[in-house]
Amino acid sequence: MRIVVSEFMDQQAVAKLRSRFDVTYEPLLVDAPAALRARVHSADALIVRNRTQVDAELLAAAPQLRVVGRLGVGLDNIDLTACAARDIHVIPASGANAQAVAEYVIAMAMLLLRGAYLSSAEVASGAWPRARLSEGREIAGKTLGLVGFGDIGRCTGRLGVALGMRVLAHDPMVDLHSPMWAQTGATPRELDALLAESDVVSLHIPLTPQTRHLIDAGKLALLHSGAVLVNSARGGVIDEEALATALRRGELAGAALDVFEHEPLAAGSPLANLPNLILTPHVAGVTCESNARVSTMIAEKVGDFLHALGT
Repeated sequence: MRIVVSEFMDQQAVAKLRSRFDVTYEPLLVDAPAALRARVHSADALIVRNRTQVDAELLAAAPQLRVVGRLGVGLDNIDLTACAARDIHVIPASGANAQAVAEYVIAMAMLLLRGAYLSSAEVASGAWPRARLSEGREIAGKTLGLVGFGDIGRCTGRLGVALGMRVLAHDPMVDLHSPMWAQTGATPRELDALLAESDVVSLHIPLTPQTRHLIDAGKLALLHSGAVLVNSARGGVIDEEALATALRRGELAGAALDVFEHEPLAAGSPLANLPNLILTPHVAGVTCESNARVSTMIAEKVGDFLHALGT
């Protein structure tokens, strides 16, 4: 059986797959759509990250495809309805990058609250902004609001509790009587109440028609002026122009975005040149350790699925 991998994957996981299957590993294939369509023509499995669009056109070019492995958890780049119609199994790497994302969120929250960690160039130039940078805030005692309380949200909440934060979470998919609340130390809240009460808001929701631009000008107005916002989920859940306006007006203290409505972020974006905004290129869930975990999980699950088909 043949597997095509169109984006980067841990080399040891690729080697394990190659010991069992015919594997085409081309991590830049995502940027060559015609070549990708040609490669998947005889593929039984396709392994992707978030950039490969597994849409109707690509699926039509892959008549033998039986399984798609996702090196991550977001599935908005995969046409799940079309896959279901073809009985193509979709496997995400649920939970494997939760620690990496949770650490990113806490690190960004600390950076934004303290405000002193990005002063190297200023200090090296001979400036001494000690008075201004002595007004930073500690993370202990602050309220962390989690919009979405799946694997990554819960992991982030546990780190917040360990640092002395009060943790609130909003997730209509989690029953209010679930033991998960007591196990994690989090308190359920309706979305508007969570936004109003939180010092740090972190998003952990998928991009769906219902969540697109969920955080718009009206929701941003609920945040207090000292609050910070971190988005490591999907860019489309925030109205980027509304966020840029709120930051410029000082209506919230800062934000960190790892994901954007269109990636890569276009030059001239309204998000450019905002001193209280940190931008990173969709790497919150990617570390050396998480890449190995995610790749190993998907290699094993896709391999086992193909093996079961052949038995």
